[in-house]
Amino acid sequence: MEKHEDVINGFQDGNYSSRKASLSTSIYITLYIFFSLISAVTVFLNLLVIISISHFKQLHTTTNLLILSLAVSDLLVGLIVIPVTTVAIMESCWGFGEYFCVFHLYMAFLCTSLSLGSLVLISIDRYVAVCDPLSYHSKITTTRTICCISITWCCCIIYDAVIIKRVVNVQVLSRCLTECFIVEGITWVNIIDLVSTTVVPCSIIITLYLKIFVVARSQARKVFSKEAASVSGVKTVHASKSERKAAKTLAIVVVNYFICWIPSLFVFSFFSILFENFLAYFISFLPLVNSLINPIIYAFFYPWFKVTAKRILNLK
Repeated sequence: MEKHEDVINGFQDGNYSSRKASLSTSIYITLYIFFSLISAVTVFLNLLVIISISHFKQLHTTTNLLILSLAVSDLLVGLIVIPVTTVAIMESCWGFGEYFCVFHLYMAFLCTSLSLGSLVLISIDRYVAVCDPLSYHSKITTTRTICCISITWCCCIIYDAVIIKRVVNVQVLSRCLTECFIVEGITWVNIIDLVSTTVVPCSIIITLYLKIFVVARSQARKVFSKEAASVSGVKTVHASKSERKAAKTLAIVVVNYFICWIPSLFVFSFFSILFENFLAYFISFLPLVNSLINPIIYAFFYPWFKVTAKRILNLK
């Protein structure tokens, strides 16, 4: 449960109350404004991605459908997870009741699983596009992509609903809820969850992108060879170049995910003592900021997103 634990770590640290009390009013208000801005910008940018892909038929490609799935999970993070996690971290008393506590933890689990599931599908999509471009359109169809996305969402919804019963322990202390869950020791449930939700997906993603990198280098060398100079191979070269560019952009999305998650996994697994200082605030939100960075990456590397965003904002 390491990946899931750090998303909602604000509920498990008994020393949060004393640290919150030590914050000055100015820092307290500043942090609230800062976290609120992160939430608002995350929702706004991901809504732009969702509206762009949904509204413009030219963008209804298999790859963009996967990006749409990722954007929806990122939207849920900005809409639900970030605001409630902000309150959980900033306040010494949880006042939303037991049921909303469980719901929030479930949404945090679900968004995490959906993001990683979408990245696995994106990795497979790019692998076929770069490594087997001639059969890409026959293997990766819109129908198959929608089916894969639907299966991923259904599996995540069911899996997280089952796993949350095993790891969440809601406790009501005095007049308010101060602890949302306790995971006692390492159990077979924790190990299975860690392997199935972190180790296996990340291994698949890393393996596929390593193969993409090797093939892309090989194709890049051929561009400068005599083979690429033939008229019959011009379209193939341009097509493979386009696919490599898309793979590079989406690889940045994957790297961004790892950068946001790995430090928090490492710290929360081996150096939980860091919870005693102010760094805990940054570490708590680092994985959630991943949902904000993704649409920014699209804005920088995808021309279609810039064009559609301008049309949407100009009400055209």
